[in-house]
Amino acid sequence: MSHCPWTPPDPLPGVYFGGSSTEAAPVAARHADVYLTWGEPPADVAAKLERIRALATDAGRSAPGFGIRFHVVARDTSQQAWAAAERLLTGIAPAHVARVQATLAGSQSTGQARQSGLNAAYRDSGHTSDLEVWPNVWAGVGLLRGGAGTALVGSHREVADRIKEYAALGIEEFILSGFPHLEEAYEVGEGVLPLLGAGAGRVAVGR
Repeated sequence: MSHCPWTPPDPLPGVYFGGSSTEAAPVAARHADVYLTWGEPPADVAAKLERIRALATDAGRSAPGFGIRFHVVARDTSQQAWAAAERLLTGIAPAHVARVQATLAGSQSTGQARQSGLNAAYRDSGHTSDLEVWPNVWAGVGLLRGGAGTALVGSHREVADRIKEYAALGIEEFILSGFPHLEEAYEVGEGVLPLLGAGAGRVAVGR
């Protein structure tokens, strides 16, 4: 039987890498084509990106590209968007939230600890207003699930403005999802994307 040598694909796919721990950051800086982060307030994201840029320089290479993962709740008006976000928590028993958070507290993930920290004020006060950790950045999703726990919530214009704000930090790719997924994809595609214009990064609406 003849041996068929393996030929790598051309072009090679990019390597996407996420991680907030002290162990993960140097790996991303050395090897990633795109470094991914979960949604956090802009100052926290900026500090993380600056760290990766510095580590990449130390490794003798250019910084990777940067991407961010958000859920999104976009509507015609801000009031409609926040009402939709509130409905995601309607009827959820505090005991269930406590069980989810207790499970997440056992995670060794640095990124998960950062996400859980964003909704800590709500868990202390019980006020949903405390879940807005930056204008239009809502940590409510993280009460009920692990992983990406923040959403961009607001009018189409407000969500577009937040995307531009993160793009100005150096974020080039936005990975968005919503509840329900298909309906939110239409909200973003028809209401948000036309407001972004050129230079706001690449937006992917996925699960």
